[in-house]
Amino acid sequence: MREVLSIAADWVRERRPFALATVVDVAGSAPRGVGAAMIVDGEGRIAGNVSGGCVESAVAAAALECLDDGAVRALHFGIAGDAVFEVGLMCGGSIEVVVQLVEPDGDLAGALCLLEGRERAGMPATLTLPLEAGTSRRPVVVTADPGVPDAAVVEVLHERDRPPERVLRVGVGSPPRLIIVGAVEFAVALSRLAIATGRRVTVVDPRTAFLTPDRFAGAELVAAWPDAYLRGAELDGRTAVCVLSHDAKLDEPALTVALGSAAGYVGAMGSRSTDADRRSRLARAGVASRDLERLRSPIGLDLGGHTPDETALSILAEIVAVLRGGSGSPLRERTGPIHGNHAGLTVAAAPGVACGVAPS
Repeated sequence: MREVLSIAADWVRERRPFALATVVDVAGSAPRGVGAAMIVDGEGRIAGNVSGGCVESAVAAAALECLDDGAVRALHFGIAGDAVFEVGLMCGGSIEVVVQLVEPDGDLAGALCLLEGRERAGMPATLTLPLEAGTSRRPVVVTADPGVPDAAVVEVLHERDRPPERVLRVGVGSPPRLIIVGAVEFAVALSRLAIATGRRVTVVDPRTAFLTPDRFAGAELVAAWPDAYLRGAELDGRTAVCVLSHDAKLDEPALTVALGSAAGYVGAMGSRSTDADRRSRLARAGVASRDLERLRSPIGLDLGGHTPDETALSILAEIVAVLRGGSGSPLRERTGPIHGNHAGLTVAAAPGVACGVAPS
């Protein structure tokens, strides 16, 4: 839902009614998970999506009907049949989509605007969205605990003197972090790509001449020695640390701290010979062998790229694979469902930290 929040808030401020369509149930393989959302206004303008494109037209049509009569709709889509024009999922799974009216002065409009503000400010918050037609429950936004992953889950509430009701809980304001050590050109490309994928990016470098907002638009810039910054940072299993400075004075102290932390991914740029020398020096400096085994160096997956942008893509691909529990191998060489195998966030093992899975 966070993908449509800014546009939804704009439409509310423009006093434009629209319909909100949200995925509330997924079975089997499906392109999008619970919480994926699409909004449609009365002129047929659309933002977001609820599948890979195979059911969007049907959902948009239902959204326009919702705008006409205000009625909540629950749409179910399964496997597409043989008929060319039959609406269904091509991926073999099934989804349920709930369509609701958002009126400019309504409770849902206010909740979406509040949620968008929290997301923009990086303040963790959770929206509880009632899903049943005719419910008297109101959507509510509450402050969430820092460090709790963004998540979207459907719960059934059982309360005295009320029938069971489903609600969707959507979390925002706590995106996964990427900390980049070294304001080099590869860092510029990686920062840009990571921000585009919804990550909160921090670039750390004591050399202020390289650490400029025009190079790192949208990133938090920290002029400090990386090891000092990392000691005071909150590094958890959703945090990736990429050491790209290629300067031993910056690299090795930063890696010593990062490898001893709970960061889910720690990678460093350098050739194989640089990596071997670096590992030897880190070991002599007292870094434990189990921590050195966590180091992703040389950094990135083998995509065959050469440019900073291509290198950034290989680094981010490895981060996603490690944190999501993916193999990094071509999908055509694997069996089983394409979607859903790695729906959670796999937390990498770190000293004193148990492995676990958190919602995406």
